[in-house]
Amino acid sequence: MKESTSQNLNEPDTELDASLRPVSFDDFIGQGKSKEQLQLFTKAAKDRGDVLEHVLLSSPPGLGKTTLAYILANAMGVNVKATSGPIVDKPADLAGLLTNLERGDILFIDEIHRMQRTVEEYLYSAMEDYVIDIMIDQGPSARSVRLDLPHFTLIGATTRSGLLSAPLRSRFGLTNRLDYYDAESLKHIVKRSAGILDIDIDDDGALEIAGRSRGTPRIANNLLRRVRDYAQVKADNRILKDVADRALTMLDIDQYGLDEMDKRILDTIMQKFSGGPVGLNSLSVSVGEEADTLESVYEPYLIQEGYLKRTAKGRVITELYRTRLGLPPSSAQPELL
Repeated sequence: MKESTSQNLNEPDTELDASLRPVSFDDFIGQGKSKEQLQLFTKAAKDRGDVLEHVLLSSPPGLGKTTLAYILANAMGVNVKATSGPIVDKPADLAGLLTNLERGDILFIDEIHRMQRTVEEYLYSAMEDYVIDIMIDQGPSARSVRLDLPHFTLIGATTRSGLLSAPLRSRFGLTNRLDYYDAESLKHIVKRSAGILDIDIDDDGALEIAGRSRGTPRIANNLLRRVRDYAQVKADNRILKDVADRALTMLDIDQYGLDEMDKRILDTIMQKFSGGPVGLNSLSVSVGEEADTLESVYEPYLIQEGYLKRTAKGRVITELYRTRLGLPPSSAQPELL
C-alpha cells in the first residue's frame, strides 16, 4: 500500500512535547472529571503512605495520557519507567523492567493493548500479588523461579480499549477515559504553550488555532509551531486571528479542523462510493492509508463531529456533511451498529 502524503498532525514531536508538558495537576488544563478523580486518589494514597492503584488511561491519540502518567509520578514523588506495548515482546523484557522498580515507582506502558499475550499473562501476578515467575533453562532441567517485586503502580495507556483482554482490564483499580477538548480549553493550552515558547499571540489568534485542532492538545501545539513559522516570515512574529487563518489555510486545514486526509476520506466515500456504505478495507485501499490508522486516528473525530457514521454495512457520510457540501439529503438510511 502506498504511503499517504498527508501530514499527520497527531505525530508527537518529542522535544516539543517534553518542553510543553505540564508537570502538575494545576498546570493540566481540561479533563475535569478525570483530573479530579486522579488528584483525589493520588492525595489519598500519598497521605496513607500507600502505593497508588494501577491506572488505565484510554483515549484517542494526543489527549494527555502520557502527560498524566508523569503528573501522577510527580504528585506521588516517585520515578517513572516508560515503555511501549510492542517493544516488550518477551517475558524477560518485562521481568527486567519490573525487577528494577523501587516501592511506589510507576511503570508506564503506552499502547498496552499491543503487548504480546504471552507477556501480558506475566503481568497478572505482578499486578495482583507483586510476584513474577520466570523459567530458567529448558527441557528436563527447566525450573520456575519466583521473584518478589516491590509494590509498584502500572499505568497503561491505550487508544483501543476494546482490544484489552478482560483479565488485564479487571486488574486496574482506576480506569479513566479522556475526552476531546472544547475550543475554549484548547485556547488556554495554546496560550500556555505560546508563553513557554515566547510566541506573541492574542486571544483571537489562539482561539483560531484551537478551533482547528480537532479537539486535541497535541495537534494544537503542532499547529502553533507551524503558525509561528508563518508569522515569523510573513507577519512580524505576531499571531493574530487573520494570521492564524492564512497559515492554517495554507496548511490545508479548514475552519472545521478537517485536514487533507480527513477531506480525502470523506470525499472518497462521496465520490467513489456514492456516500456509502463502504467497508473499512475498501476505504483503506482507496485513500492509501492503513485500516488501523483510519479506525484509530481519523474516524473517532469524524464520527464525533457528525461527518461520518459506522453502520452494519460500512462507513456512511452523514446528512451534516452533505449539508456542508450543499448536497441534497440522502434517501437511504442504513441501520446503525
